[in-house]
Amino acid sequence: MEVLAQQVPAKSAEGRETERETPPFRSGPVFANELPPFVLTQFSVPADSTAEDSDPSGEDSSGELKPEILNRPIESSPRDAAPRPLAEVSELLIPEPSAPRGFTGPSGILSPDIQEDSHFVPVPDRWRLGYPRTDRYGVSYPWTVDYIGVPGHWWDPYNQNVLKGDYPIVGQHTFMNLTATSQSIFDYRQVPTPTTPFESTRFANQQEFFGNPNQQTLLQNFFLRFDLFHGNQSAFKPLDWQIRIAPAFNINQLQLNELSIVNPDTFHGRSRIRNHQILLQEYFVEAKLADLSPDYDFISARAGNQLFNSDFRGFIFFDTNRAVRLFGTRKSNRHQFNILFFDMVEKDTNSGLNTFDDRHQNVFMANYYIQDFIFPGYTFQTSFHWNNDQPTTKFDRNNNLVRPDPTGVFQPHRVEAYYLGLAGDGHMGRVNVSNAFYWVTGKDTMNPIGGRSIDINAFMGALELSYDRDWARFRASMFYASGDSDPNDTTGTGFDTILDNPVFAGGEFSYWQRQAIQLFGVRLVNDRSLVPNLRSSKIQGQSNFTNPGLLLFNLGFDADITPKLRMICNANYLMFDNTAVLETFTFQGGIDRKIGVDLSTGFEWRPFHNDNMIALFGVSTLIPDQGFKDLYRQFRTGDVDQLWAAFSEVVFTF
Repeated sequence: MEVLAQQVPAKSAEGRETERETPPFRSGPVFANELPPFVLTQFSVPADSTAEDSDPSGEDSSGELKPEILNRPIESSPRDAAPRPLAEVSELLIPEPSAPRGFTGPSGILSPDIQEDSHFVPVPDRWRLGYPRTDRYGVSYPWTVDYIGVPGHWWDPYNQNVLKGDYPIVGQHTFMNLTATSQSIFDYRQVPTPTTPFESTRFANQQEFFGNPNQQTLLQNFFLRFDLFHGNQSAFKPLDWQIRIAPAFNINQLQLNELSIVNPDTFHGRSRIRNHQILLQEYFVEAKLADLSPDYDFISARAGNQLFNSDFRGFIFFDTNRAVRLFGTRKSNRHQFNILFFDMVEKDTNSGLNTFDDRHQNVFMANYYIQDFIFPGYTFQTSFHWNNDQPTTKFDRNNNLVRPDPTGVFQPHRVEAYYLGLAGDGHMGRVNVSNAFYWVTGKDTMNPIGGRSIDINAFMGALELSYDRDWARFRASMFYASGDSDPNDTTGTGFDTILDNPVFAGGEFSYWQRQAIQLFGVRLVNDRSLVPNLRSSKIQGQSNFTNPGLLLFNLGFDADITPKLRMICNANYLMFDNTAVLETFTFQGGIDRKIGVDLSTGFEWRPFHNDNMIALFGVSTLIPDQGFKDLYRQFRTGDVDQLWAAFSEVVFTF
């Protein structure tokens, strides 16, 4: 690029400053005889010296050796007509090729350039630059050490790999990410288990409603996820487009000690094994619609089966299902928003995976996040949910009735509920804060327990405060879901969710949240849930707003024992908000509010400091209090034994 000529001062032979016009700069190499005079003046000799006084040997009059440039004449010699070119080389200098780091796969770029001289070597694929192979420490690249320059293999996800999106497969911006996951879950639990005393029982003369509580389950999932996306691999720049396909395969087994649990038909025995053909858990296409600002704010659309969590802790909706989603960011990614419409598909009864059958349920959601709201580090969220669960009749895969709930009035009914919510998560100074409040209104055209159409008016609140001290976190939390004080009126004030999976007060380590506790055809509480909603099934049943509600107090302690091992401990005290619904449902008066104490300890182990292998282990117990004993007491002893549960979960991801 040329610039305008400059007027610079220079000294004449008499020592007077004169102005001289310098030639413009040009791109390319500069020859020695092309140096402009104003550069030479920076190294000029005294004004009374002449070119003849300079010694070609590089010594001045005092005999001191000086660099050659200091002995150049002040005045430049006349410029040659053409610069002297370098000597021509008969053969091109081609550098010895080196392999790129990691497993690159074939390049998807065909270069239109060829090497024409020894100064420039065309490199068409900027991602697959070669590096000399070197074993810096001479220990042959141990896989247990974060080592530089590791040679790549297709089966190595820890270093650069074209299968993991580190190198493009087409052009410079189209990448592929292939992910394979194995999830193995083993559960041992003790839960109140009905004996069907007026039908066939395992033992003769069985009089108790609840028999042997021991159960064992084994769940094995295999997931394969294929992602094809276009972008520049920058964390701050959204993808231009993306395609995802994620099939899944499941095997599950249930073993227990009472009849009519795996199936109402007692001839099915006390165990069940189910395996499934390949089911598509996720499949969607995504495209960026527009850029909203120079700071990479954007708006994108995604259509297909996709995972979505509607709030920070999964209180209302957490699921993978069929939807159209509009999402993006504003104000330099300090604000985020989501708008979704779900046309829900039916879940498989035993695995919880998606089938291809229509659920006849629509869910609309919209939420908005604001980062650094009032306090730096605290994120605020406001949200709206609409659940339209249409009237249907459904028997699950084990021939149990799940819609409508097998209690009270048997009549298909519509549940239409509207949730308004405020939530937050982050920290206020040194204190970590997580909070949520939801109010739900709407209508249930025929509530099974109430036996009539009801108006919905219920609410929920949750608050967790924690404090980090070096390697430990101390937590205290409270959860409240309103209960229904009169199941026979026209208002349902018992709070229920759409499809929750809360990470709160122990989450999956908690006894109360991990177990599905049966109560005469419905469940007092569903697995991976907090609310005692008397619902037939969380994944296939309908929301029920005539329920006893819950009051929970929690104290917790998390400890990073090592960088790889974390311990999670929780103590929960549980109470029903109101027992009027339970008394009506069980035809039993005087049920106490106190459920009991839930104690749990769990460990999370990440041996490679990442998510490629995660091992979870947990032990929990429920110490029943009077309200739980009133529901599940033994006629013989008038008491309920302490209940235990343990689980292990191992996840391998490539």
